[in-house]
Parts: sequence; structure tokens; C-alpha cells
Amino acid sequence: MTGPLDGIRVVELAGIGPGPHAAMILGDYGAEVVRVERPATTSPVGIDTDRDAMLRGRLRAVADLKDPVARDEVWRLVETADILIEGYRPGVAERLGFGPDDACSRNPRLIYGRMTGWGQDGPWAAMAGHDINYLSVTGVLRAVGPAGAPAVPLNLVGDFGGGSMYLVSGILAALVERSVSGRGQVIDAAMVDGASVLAQMMWAMRGTGDWVEERASNLLDGGAPFYGVYECQDGEHMAVGAIEPQFYAELLSGLGLDPAGLPDQGDRDGWPVLRTAFSEVFSTRSRDEWNEVFAGTDACATPVLSATEALTHPHLVARSTFANLDGIDQPQPAPRFSRSDTDSLSIPQTVELAEIASRWSTPR
Repeated sequence: MTGPLDGIRVVELAGIGPGPHAAMILGDYGAEVVRVERPATTSPVGIDTDRDAMLRGRLRAVADLKDPVARDEVWRLVETADILIEGYRPGVAERLGFGPDDACSRNPRLIYGRMTGWGQDGPWAAMAGHDINYLSVTGVLRAVGPAGAPAVPLNLVGDFGGGSMYLVSGILAALVERSVSGRGQVIDAAMVDGASVLAQMMWAMRGTGDWVEERASNLLDGGAPFYGVYECQDGEHMAVGAIEPQFYAELLSGLGLDPAGLPDQGDRDGWPVLRTAFSEVFSTRSRDEWNEVFAGTDACATPVLSATEALTHPHLVARSTFANLDGIDQPQPAPRFSRSDTDSLSIPQTVELAEIASRWSTPR
């Protein structure tokens, strides 16, 4: 079996973060991805690019886009590619001579994916930023964390959830549209846009008056005592998400608490009392002891594991959620397909541009 994108060719103009992540996903799905790197490329976040697991599943080639010979080789790739991905600031690709107008005029079927934080236009389009900045101006960051101050939610929500995943979904949608129109198009994937759409449920609840803007005051932001994290006797934690009444009843049963002696689950004024009661009980046993109590139940109470512990969790092992490639632990591709193979991981291979350009120039 081959991946669902087998036969699709992708040119990735090397960047960091969401662009490479999007290219990785396309490669996971079976596309042939050629990553074009600048000479002497180093990672600004300190990752050894020769050991970077996010570069799996592609061919790597070095090219100075200011060198005429290298430019010609890259153009040979672009002219026969299905997809091009770049993550430069607006205008940089144009100044390099590889902007969407030039690329799409040479290859009208090309899907040109542009990945930025602020988007291709707007007063902040040319300004530097990172995940945390894009979240801060969209209302997302202010909503995350305890009452005292916002928490930093890694770089999952902006870079990858609001960035690469929307770039990938846009590319896949454009591929479907191209199958009808025969024409490619340019995709402006901005993290401020994607992160905002990820937060649609918060906006929906806000629109109905069910969301207030004070942190840790709502159903899903840690405000509800039945949706939060509790410290155990050993300093480890359990995650609780017992929203539905039947799940909440199982949580109380596992904790050994009598609902008759507690405020009602929906009584917001009683939430502090519930939180204190839950905290006191969770503190009487270790995390692993509580895991034994709740494992296999519908109480929605689960252990908070480290990355190392996650690798050996029985459920994740049974699903082969993680794999080890060239000595590096990493997640397997997702989602899974009934007929297509997405679990044949491979380390990146260094190639010469001319070699790939020559192969791509032959009819498929």
C-alpha cells in the first residue's frame, strides 16, 4: 500500500516551525517532499537539523536561491510540482524571485502555500512574532491559565494547531478544487486566523452569554472543579474532565464522596467547596494509585504523564501511537486510513537538486 498522497510532489522552501510541520504531514501522507535549504542552514531554536525528527520523510537539497544555476534547478522542480510551501515574511519570496505570481505563471496547476503569523496583509504583516504573540492578540492567550496570569500553552495552538494544520487543510482543499478546475491557487495561512478558528467554541459560548473573560471562571478553562488538574500525594497530578452528570457521578464514587453532602454540580457558587473537597481527597493517594481506581471507568479521570511515561502507556502502545526512528522517539502519522499506508517512516535523505529535477521532468 502507498499513502493517500502518493504521486503528489511538494517543494518546501526551508523555514522553521509550522512550515516544516506541514511538509512533514504531507510526507506522512505519501507525498514526495523536497526541502530546499540554504547553505550552512542552522536551526534558530537549537535543534540539530540532521537529527530533527520533524524533517522526516523528505529529500533535502541545498541551494542558494541567489545563485543562477541553483535557481534554475529549483525552478525545474517548481514547474513540475503540485505544491510549494514557504514560510517567509510577506514579500521575501517575491524578492527572491519565487513569489506566487512568478511560480503560478510558470505552473498554473501549482498550489502555493504561504505560512505566516500575521498573514500576507494588514498593518502588522511585516512585523516579527512567534506563537505566543499571535495568541496574545486573538484573545486566546488571555483565556488560558490560572486566575493570576495567562499560561504559556507551549507553541501548539499558534504554530501547529492554528498554523500548519490549517495550511495542510487548505492545501488538501485546493487539491480537491484543482481536480475540478485544473488550476492551482495561493493559500494565505495565517496563525492569527487559524488560532481564532480553533477558539470557535469559546466564541460560541461567549455569544450565548456562557463565557466570561476572567480566567479560570468557565466550564473549560479550569473554573469548574470537575474539569481541572489535581495534585496527588506524591506531587504528581490527575486530570479530571467529568462534565456530563453520569461521568460526574462516577468521579464522586471513585473519590468516595457522597453527593448528598456536596453542592450541586451546576451550582457555580458551590464550586469552591467542590474544589476543596476534590483537592483534599486526591492528596491522600499517589497518582498511580488513583489511576488504578479510575482506569477503565467513565469518570474521565486520567494520570498526567511525562513524555517518557506516555511511550509505555498500555493504550498508546496497543495503538502504536509512537515509534522510534533512527534512535529518536516520535509520534506516528495521524490520522489513519483504512487502505493507505501512513506508518512507513523514513529519515531525511540528502540529494542533489539536479537529480530530483531530472526525475521530476519526466512524464508521470
